[in-house]
Amino acid sequence: MAETNRELADFLRRARAQVDPSRAGLPPDNRVRRVPGLRREEVALLAGVSTDYYTRLEQGRRITPSPAVVEALGRALGLDAAGKAHLQDLFGITAAATRGPRRPAAVQRLRPGLHQLIDAFDGEPALVLGRRTDILAANRMARVLFADFDRKPRPERNYARWMFLDEAARELFVDWEDQARTAVESLRLEVGRDPQDRATTELIGELRERSAEFDRWWEQHRVHQRTHGSKRLRHPLVGELTVQYETLALPGDPDTTLFVYTCEEGSPSKRALDLLASWTLTCPTADTDAEGEGRAGRS
Repeated sequence: MAETNRELADFLRRARAQVDPSRAGLPPDNRVRRVPGLRREEVALLAGVSTDYYTRLEQGRRITPSPAVVEALGRALGLDAAGKAHLQDLFGITAAATRGPRRPAAVQRLRPGLHQLIDAFDGEPALVLGRRTDILAANRMARVLFADFDRKPRPERNYARWMFLDEAARELFVDWEDQARTAVESLRLEVGRDPQDRATTELIGELRERSAEFDRWWEQHRVHQRTHGSKRLRHPLVGELTVQYETLALPGDPDTTLFVYTCEEGSPSKRALDLLASWTLTCPTADTDAEGEGRAGRS
């Protein structure tokens, strides 16, 4: 069975197991359920396909259903927007998939204007993430709020690797488990888009081997599209604060995402963030070296 088909079979089985039958709109059924979620024939009924057809899909057979059938399956399984997009990716019916196999990905580099843009968010942390959550750029506030990624060796400038393998990340995030699970689910979504990307496969293999949490959550095969959210931190300099983030996709570069972090005006978190910004401006060693290293490494 091809890797993509194994992924599809696994995703369908796990999605089916997570559906609450009492909320699925099914007719009354007094049979004892020995496993959680829906039965195969119930998914087929809700999606308007035969049980045999759905069974072959869940077995990972080489079948390409119509977009209407994929949409019906998404509804039957109660998938959110990210789940439906992942299902389309696994079936190979998205616009990206119809263009054929992707060429080997080149090293991602940001144009100077994007570096200038994130530096312009002077009081707010800003990060630019690329493929497989590689950290392509971070402004002064992001470096002091999260970590000085510019000082790390290039292979370690990866958000997921930092989240799971750097003890400092576990200490920084009050809600580390929530943030770490989101990183896993975002990677799952990306793998569906480009399952042949070798660097992504190697990163996942490394994290599954070195982190029991990553391996366990990867097996659950859940997906998540990071569009906005919040993070709770316990910063060593300013204490606890909560930041909200918004993500911005960059036109013409679908593999690059800008993250901007803010705090509610007048809140204790905003005062803590302002204090941190003031500290970076008054402490001569807080950012100078990192700024020099980061800009020297840009190309």
